[in-house]
Amino acid sequence: MKVAGAGTAGLSLLGASATAGCSYLPTGGPRMNVIVVIIDALRRDHVGAYGNEWINTPNLDALAKDSLRFTRPYPESIPTICARRAIQTGIRTWPFRDFHPVKGDEFMPYGWAPVPQHQTMLSEILSKEGLNTNLVTDTLHLFRASYDFQRGFDTFDYIRGQEKDAYRPKAMASAKRVKKDTVPGNDRNMKEKVRQYVANTDFRKTEADWFSPMVFTSAGNYLEQIQGAQPFFLVVDSFDVHEPWDPPKKYVDLYDDPDYRGVDPIVPNYSDASWITDRQLKRMRALYAGEVTMMDHWLGNFLNKIDDLGLTDNTLLMVLSDHGVALGEHNATGKPFWALWPEITDTIFYMRHPQGKRAGRTSDYYASTHDVAPTILSMMDIEAPQEMNGTDLSPIFDGKEPSQKRDHFTLGYDNYSWARDDKYAMFSTNTGASAKLYDLENDPGQKKDVSGKHPDIVKRMFSDYVLKDAGGPLPNY
Repeated sequence: MKVAGAGTAGLSLLGASATAGCSYLPTGGPRMNVIVVIIDALRRDHVGAYGNEWINTPNLDALAKDSLRFTRPYPESIPTICARRAIQTGIRTWPFRDFHPVKGDEFMPYGWAPVPQHQTMLSEILSKEGLNTNLVTDTLHLFRASYDFQRGFDTFDYIRGQEKDAYRPKAMASAKRVKKDTVPGNDRNMKEKVRQYVANTDFRKTEADWFSPMVFTSAGNYLEQIQGAQPFFLVVDSFDVHEPWDPPKKYVDLYDDPDYRGVDPIVPNYSDASWITDRQLKRMRALYAGEVTMMDHWLGNFLNKIDDLGLTDNTLLMVLSDHGVALGEHNATGKPFWALWPEITDTIFYMRHPQGKRAGRTSDYYASTHDVAPTILSMMDIEAPQEMNGTDLSPIFDGKEPSQKRDHFTLGYDNYSWARDDKYAMFSTNTGASAKLYDLENDPGQKKDVSGKHPDIVKRMFSDYVLKDAGGPLPNY
């Protein structure tokens, strides 16, 4: 796969030959390289390959032509920390039993906790197998040593300054810019987030100084440095397209009036949408869309680097997101716990096989975050720890089904649980209260709640899916 040109919204990818090839450990035995790209808060419906017709994502769209693309991927739990724990350990964090939050964070939904010491991380396993392990990220939470995500990595590059990272004194923040990047309806927490973020990003001079450009540029530099130390494992964890949404103007202008002179709501309240006006909401959606296109552009540069260094044919590439975000749909903004509609639950998931298997094909298997580790280990012929309860997705490359039969899927977010099968989607509190039910065959956009008409279906899905998958009653802290 090769990105053509250096434009922004008009990038395209060219097909590459997919011939067999692998590098070898010093002791012998075939080993491929592995790259996992995590994109925070990227909604499935904002990517062209998944059906979007108005947002420019040429690189993700072209990557779909070279990859196996899952049409129904979901995180095993939400949000950021929970999803990354699952990716790195192959173990579900939901239903969040034995939850002990870390002091200091303001946002700590159920499961928001360090990687348990007794759980083995994928990076630790691969390091012991002789792989060169590397992490590049601007995700603030992974920078905090208390969460223990650095385990098993030989090198890690933490790019500081995202969100509320206490990277630079808030006093440095331009009051004018803070006012421009918030709206009167923003709550105090979000205004303070913007104040810290403005202080952190005061140094910017060119587009290369934005966060997704820095992450993917650093990842490309790592590839240059470690190409002589194959096989390697590289995790590229981009916090963008998570808020704050403040891409350069040229990206926003693709989706809104270039002469717009109003304020920019670069952060959403995690609530209903009563805090924001219709015009401000339109602007917020344009800011998010611009952030998606900017991220896609710099992701494309990174994919180019893989090709330029001759690594495509001996590298397994995974690209996935951890959750989405509400932008006014269903009268919700941000990620409120109670808003488990598609805009928050629906993610992306690509796997590009080094030999080009299933390129351009799709699978409707319910692939998830906790499947990443067991799939990688299986493809490298490494035995997975017994406690991993994700599934190996690699049989799909050969036209087979994974060993775990999934005729439905469940996930959790704080004290809410969600389930779906081919016909219905349902979510409720952990006690089964406040349930909502949607007929996916007749209402794929989940606009009409039919729980009142079908209480038997709600009861069945909560009992047979949620409680059964959770192994019993759910916790309420």
